[in-house]
Amino acid sequence: MLYATEMVGNAPHLMITLSKRTDYALMAMAHLAGAAAGQPVPARDIAGQYAIPSELLAKILQKLARSGLLVSSPGPSGGYTLARPAETITVGEVLAAVEGTPALVQCMRDDHTGCDQVKRCTIRRPLERINERVMMMLDDIPVSELTNSSAGMPPSRGAAPTIRTIRT
Repeated sequence: MLYATEMVGNAPHLMITLSKRTDYALMAMAHLAGAAAGQPVPARDIAGQYAIPSELLAKILQKLARSGLLVSSPGPSGGYTLARPAETITVGEVLAAVEGTPALVQCMRDDHTGCDQVKRCTIRRPLERINERVMMMLDDIPVSELTNSSAGMPPSRGAAPTIRTIRT
């Protein structure tokens, strides 16, 4: 997960964004969720359907398979299938598989680099709580809901912030 500033009028607007890799991973997972059960889908079919660079998609799908979210079937009739029902795989799991542990600020990343204020920081804990809540929200969205996007938004689960995927 990254943050970016977008100009809205003359004012900067901070937003949480997902990387292009995560965007492609979610598109592929939604595609596989809508595929015939148990039928492997070749990576080239997914890449062609969504105009995703084939090599990049292959790397993403391999990461998802290594993380246990997909099953890879080799051979001429091979491809990828979901390792579990789409209702049990969450957007948060896909994000973590592709990007690693999400972090709102650099000091929360796995490698703990990028901040010389660690010893004096007074906002780390509140930001950790925000990060945890964002992940809880992403872990509450199953991949199966992504397949409903062409038919409109899924039913509301209450007042939750909108998450937009921005291609960078």
